[in-house]
Amino acid sequence: MTEETSREAQARRKASGYHAGGVEVVMSVEAVAREAAKIAAGAPKPEELAAMVEGETFLSIEKLRAGYGKMEVLHDFDLRVGKGQSLCMIGPKGAGKSTVLHSIFGFTNIFSGDIVVGGNNVTRLRSNEKLKNAGIAYILLDNSVFPDMTVEENLWMGGYLKDVPDQTKEEAERVFQKYDRLAARRAKPARVPSGGERRLLDISRALVMGPDILLVDEPSIGLEPRFIDMVFEILDDLQHGEGKTIIMVEQNAKNGLEFADLGYVLVSGQLAKAGPGDELL
Repeated sequence: MTEETSREAQARRKASGYHAGGVEVVMSVEAVAREAAKIAAGAPKPEELAAMVEGETFLSIEKLRAGYGKMEVLHDFDLRVGKGQSLCMIGPKGAGKSTVLHSIFGFTNIFSGDIVVGGNNVTRLRSNEKLKNAGIAYILLDNSVFPDMTVEENLWMGGYLKDVPDQTKEEAERVFQKYDRLAARRAKPARVPSGGERRLLDISRALVMGPDILLVDEPSIGLEPRFIDMVFEILDDLQHGEGKTIIMVEQNAKNGLEFADLGYVLVSGQLAKAGPGDELL
């Protein structure tokens, strides 16, 4: 066996079972804990986050510990955003980005901490209460339409918590007046529109309840570039035209940070960095 062949064989043995390096690149539990401590120590303080807000803070998260079952995913997480501002969270997979959205809307177990909207503590409210009474809407953007119902019926489903059904139909009409793309397909099954139009339907259905805060999870996922641009234009109009506060998770950091006023970087369930979106980009 030549010297070169021997080195190659040794490299394969080191990488075996890991596919991206030898055992020496795998961090121990203690090393992970040390790195997490470094992140926590260097993270922006609550007063620094508050200083990034335009005007008064509208939604705040204070020292939130939350997760699923008994597993804690978020560790003393803080967030501040003003009314009519947009905030985009980026970070590696499993960092806890979607868990922040889930916690705001009531999909997680919250072990400690507070979520405050407009001066009201909404931490323990159920999801339907957050939608109806706190003005928080969670926009599911991945195959969440009812394909066999018409576009119009899908919009009506967005107002299922309204006390007066006629109000739902009035809101649906406002959506059709705003978006010609949906109006042209109002009587068609929701499986007929293009991917971009279905994404528009997802967003519009959430608007029927008249929310102040939109939680948007991966708006660009699975879309062609031309539809991605359309979706971000719609979100921009909702923020700047209608004064909606938008908190989003976006894997495409360029798209998300170009759009958002504020950017947060999450690592291991903690805030690692925050700043204006264009600066982080």
